Amino acid sequence: MSDHPPIIADSLRVHGNLATHEVTDLVDHWAKLDQRLQSFRDRTIDLDLHVNDRDTPSQHITLDVQIGGFKPLVAKSSSSSLPQGLNEVRDEMIRQLTDAKNRTEPRNNRRLRESMRHMPAD
Repeated sequence: MSDHPPIIADSLRVHGNLATHEVTDLVDHWAKLDQRLQSFRDRTIDLDLHVNDRDTPSQHITLDVQIGGFKPLVAKSSSSSLPQGLNEVRDEMIRQLTDAKNRTEPRNNRRLRESMRHMPAD
């Protein structure tokens, strides 16, 4: 992988009822999400995981991600299964992070592409 420590381990704040070993397992299980966050390493990253009404039919899981210079990203799940809900918010956040990153690339953003055409050559 990389030489950098996992961003999730450093930035994740859990609100709700998750045991310490569950959070440790979650950091390992969310390696794909961490890998996607690595491309934002030069920015401030805050992750908040909210688990409400754990293991009940009304369970709600929300993952809020704040990355400096980007709009807040939110992924939600209403699955009554904790593992399934955690997978759903992880996968949705990876999709949102990919979309956010793509919008900052000139080939995917007409405004950036046009401004680069008008930049003076070195």
